[in-house]
Amino acid sequence: MTCLFALALLLADDPERLTYHRVTNPRSPSPQPRAEETEIPSLVAKLKHSSDWPDHARPKLHRQWEQILGKLQPTAADRQWFGDLRQARIIKTEDRGTYERIELEIPLERDFFQPHVLLKPKGKGRFPAVIAWTSTTPDYRAPEQWWGQWLAEHGYVVLCGWSHIRNYRDGSSYRNAVSEKVYQRFGRWLGMGKMVHDVRRETEYLRTLGIVDRDRIGFIGFSLSAKTALYVAAFAPEIAAVVSVDPHIAINGGTNWFAPWYLDWTREFPDIPTPQHTVLSLLDTDPQRPGLEHDHHEILALAAPKPLLILGGSDTEDAGGDSDDRQSWGYVNRALEVYKLYGAGHRLQYVLTAEGHKPNGPLTDEAWRTFFERWLKK
Repeated sequence: MTCLFALALLLADDPERLTYHRVTNPRSPSPQPRAEETEIPSLVAKLKHSSDWPDHARPKLHRQWEQILGKLQPTAADRQWFGDLRQARIIKTEDRGTYERIELEIPLERDFFQPHVLLKPKGKGRFPAVIAWTSTTPDYRAPEQWWGQWLAEHGYVVLCGWSHIRNYRDGSSYRNAVSEKVYQRFGRWLGMGKMVHDVRRETEYLRTLGIVDRDRIGFIGFSLSAKTALYVAAFAPEIAAVVSVDPHIAINGGTNWFAPWYLDWTREFPDIPTPQHTVLSLLDTDPQRPGLEHDHHEILALAAPKPLLILGGSDTEDAGGDSDDRQSWGYVNRALEVYKLYGAGHRLQYVLTAEGHKPNGPLTDEAWRTFFERWLKK
């Protein structure tokens, strides 16, 4: 571990914080006044033995989140829409000296070919691989500049892509009701659940390449796809290590997890067994108590013991926007309690960079490079 990264870990630590993030987004459907004064519930306090977590508590929590997301993978009826990933279409190939750059389209669904950039190091053997997704603004090629070129030059296969909420069938995106397009075909499958499945499809594609080590595939995302990264860590067992660059961990804080293309809090779904029939009613099971009962400390805990690096763009007490800040420590600390049950507390890392809501910066770059070199390269 380099000196700058180690110093950031030391200075940013806030082991006593266990409270929710203050809700600063004025558009939140659930303002939750004084949530920042309320403790996030512990996931381990009531366990009688450490084995109670993997044997009982974790499977129960996994089922609860599957109910929240609608589904985590296609049903038998859904499988008609998924075909052979090996039918990817090569658009363009370039020699970049130490690696090969390939523009291609991968059939994530039978009638939906998603554009990607594949970077393949030259040489023999099986390489580690990283799936790298873009954020809300640029397209699928941006991760090549952010992370992909460095990774490819250092011996990683890289697949650069983007979320379906940026580019889906018939030109659908978050701007024109992409979630409705998914619901029409698959029923209730929230955006975060669909994104996880797309990453698993991309992993399946990478595993068809003879040069990829199937057990050393990671994921990195920024902003929109940093949100994806948290759910990938929890629900994509094929992914060995995950980097999330400024996701805003708190499900109810300064960002927009409530949006239709993420978790769709306020839409009524007939299959949700609460009087309100909303996702919010599944998350907030005790409206009299500040803070949501199901929050992202649970998602981080479901990732354990997988190596997970979360980078926050602010080192202030309350950034008041998209960036993670000191208040996000409450969620990390609760998840760390679960990681420690596995003897793996060192595998969950939270680093505050003070570099803003950006995919790169001196500390950000040093952190993700060090992380992948440790957990994928070695």
